[in-house]
Amino acid sequence: MTFDFKAMEAFVGQYSAHAEKQIQGLTANADTIIGKVIVVVLILTVTLIISGWLSGMVRKMARRLSHNPADRTLPEFFSQVVNWLIMVIGIVAILSQLGVQTTSIIAVLGAASLAIGLALQGTLSNVASGIMLLVIKPYVIGDVVRINDISGTVYRLGLFTTELVDANNLRINIPNSKIISDQITNFTHNGTRRIEMMIGVDYDTDLDHALKVLKTIAESHPKTLEAPVTWTGVRGFADSSVTISLQTWVQAGDHFQTETDLFLMIKKGFDSEGIILPYPHQVQVDKHPKATPETLAD
Repeated sequence: MTFDFKAMEAFVGQYSAHAEKQIQGLTANADTIIGKVIVVVLILTVTLIISGWLSGMVRKMARRLSHNPADRTLPEFFSQVVNWLIMVIGIVAILSQLGVQTTSIIAVLGAASLAIGLALQGTLSNVASGIMLLVIKPYVIGDVVRINDISGTVYRLGLFTTELVDANNLRINIPNSKIISDQITNFTHNGTRRIEMMIGVDYDTDLDHALKVLKTIAESHPKTLEAPVTWTGVRGFADSSVTISLQTWVQAGDHFQTETDLFLMIKKGFDSEGIILPYPHQVQVDKHPKATPETLAD
């Protein structure tokens, strides 16, 4: 059994010619209601396809900018912008096909944009600030930060607000426009943090021995780092004690628990070594001479 390629070629040629005639007929009758409806459907279909394709491409390109978790918001934002721009262009093309003047459409869109912009100044300011935060990246999702007087872990970085979770597991939303103008302290960005402790010891204490014990205690903790090296030294003189200092480094996530552990370890270690941690107290001095038999007789 052989396949008749010539017959197939003739069929394809006839079908192509027929399809071409149909398209020409549709174009010629585009000013009719049915023709316009078909053209509108075609424009809408093409618009949706192009919008989905371009927004997907933009999302992929934005994700390549960084592997940082904060960039999860940036791709979605630019994707939505592209999607809406293509949709607006498609709607304008459809209205133009239906006989609406394009210049009138643009004028209406301009007036609407101005009115919406004036009504949503605060919201648009938050969006602009959110974009700036995504670009300059003072923090990312998972960082522990202090914004003004509010501390917590960054849970979500949105276009309008940044959401923190504090130590009490409370969700705190801060407008991006407020954040961009406030002081931001990032505790975890550099990966490590220093623990600094000021401790008062009795004036009669052997300071060299106390500093050695203090350093040994800090270095014995499994979470303290070997580099930078742990430092101890005398930092000042108080009313009832000599102030000595400990500076040691840990991973940022271990800071709180390690500091708590060190307080307990230092108290126990100093007690076992006989190092006194003085506390403020008052000594009463009697300036009047004590009574004696001679003074009583007088």
